[in-house]
Amino acid sequence: MYASMRTYRIDAGSVDDLMHRIDRDFAEAIAQEPGFVAYECIDMGRGKICTLSMFRTQEQAEESNELAAAWVAEHLTDFSIERMGVMCGDVMVSRANAEMLVPAHH
Repeated sequence: MYASMRTYRIDAGSVDDLMHRIDRDFAEAIAQEPGFVAYECIDMGRGKICTLSMFRTQEQAEESNELAAAWVAEHLTDFSIERMGVMCGDVMVSRANAEMLVPAHH
């Protein structure tokens, strides 16, 4: 399993509105991608968010970065989002309880 972590800063709009749009549109889209395992979007405070996408292969995780960049550029211009960083890596240890299988909605 491979993970891709992306960090962003928003300069306009509210984090709540952004999270709602991500939940409604992007989370569903990325969940349909080949090799999808999991997606999380985290409010880091002070206008910063972090996303974590997990896929079966490294290539799929890296492709999710391109998908995310295109989606942000097309659908989130009103938030003035800046991508601060992207990191990918091999998931070496993982645990989750059954609660993680229930989508969290904002």
